[in-house]
Amino acid sequence: MAAQPGHFRQFLNAGHAPTLGAAFFYFAFSCAIWVLNGSMAPFISEAYNLTPTQKGLMLSVPIFAGALMRFPLGVLAQYVGRKNATLVEMGGIAIAMLFGYFFVESFNDLLAMGVLLGIAGASFGVALSLGSGSFPPRYKGLAMGLVGAGNVGTAVSALLAPPLAQAFGWQTVYGIAAIGVLLPVVVMVVCAQEPPDRAAHASFRDHIACLFEKDGWAFSLIYAVTFGGFIGLTTFLPSYFYDQFGVSKVQAGQLTMLAAFMGAALRVFGGWISDHWGGVNTLTGVLLVVTVTLVLCGFAQQSLTATMLLFLLCFAALGAGNGALFQLVPLRWPLTTAVAGSMIGEIGALGGGLIPNAMGLSKQHSGDYLWGFVSFAACSAAMLLMLRVMQIRWTRTWAEKGGRARSA
Repeated sequence: MAAQPGHFRQFLNAGHAPTLGAAFFYFAFSCAIWVLNGSMAPFISEAYNLTPTQKGLMLSVPIFAGALMRFPLGVLAQYVGRKNATLVEMGGIAIAMLFGYFFVESFNDLLAMGVLLGIAGASFGVALSLGSGSFPPRYKGLAMGLVGAGNVGTAVSALLAPPLAQAFGWQTVYGIAAIGVLLPVVVMVVCAQEPPDRAAHASFRDHIACLFEKDGWAFSLIYAVTFGGFIGLTTFLPSYFYDQFGVSKVQAGQLTMLAAFMGAALRVFGGWISDHWGGVNTLTGVLLVVTVTLVLCGFAQQSLTATMLLFLLCFAALGAGNGALFQLVPLRWPLTTAVAGSMIGEIGALGGGLIPNAMGLSKQHSGDYLWGFVSFAACSAAMLLMLRVMQIRWTRTWAEKGGRARSA
């Protein structure tokens, strides 16, 4: 273990570390904005007296919108450069925040605000490509894992937004965020440079090429459970803790922050352990843990302590699963890693929008959230079964046993 710091310095020296840091900060800020309505959901629900189904819809719109906007931002990045694309997106985020501050006055306005929050959710593919673009192939997985750890922005949002909403009003938080976007803009302008690996423009067919293959859909569906589960649960948990356990709005955000931070931190570990143990082995453990913990969460709705411990374990697995899956992407698509990863990320993120809706429908029609948890657990179990079937061919063609990289 003593050699690890030296290895990390070697990694940083192999690429452009300031660009990596700027990409991480940009992605973290974008994630914080993406889940902003979820972080403030107890305040918003109280203001508009929302039903469980309405809450589920409000929370799912930013997730769906963010997933669908990833492809257009990726195309823009090809023409103006990845660094410039991030600046255009952050300008859009500022406009969205100003709309929220000045114009949200009804539930319909809130849904429109959710669409605008999707601008922030579009950042994934460009952030990962920007951060890893200056690193050689052997380090791209680690670079993407470090940028992907910007998911920690969801934890920051859950921690800061509720006390700000309580002190100044929830709409004022949009105004504060509109000013706050200047920070990642300055960091991006000063620290980042356009990576040298810019390739020829990829066509629409190039972008969706992986979805013409069974492997592309397999990766996307697994990511819909791991990343979709992470972002969907992070968005849903403030409302769940507040409504189910009667904690304060600020405490609900703090509990959500702990779970989200666990998931973000374990993403890097998931990529690292997959390099050594294999991405398939790691994902097998991840999906098993997610399935079991979600079912247990459904039956632990009367105990805040048990629920919190289960969520910490579940989020740790989800975070590790995100890193593990993207350890496999460069092995399967070594020449088109960026476009394949972007499309997998887009399709996978759509899964997150289903969770708040499933939870809201379960609460409204059955009186509790059990069937919402069970439905998500069933999806995880189905992905586990699919993984075990697909890996038989994977380990015969492009990966070593367990999903490790093949030696040269």
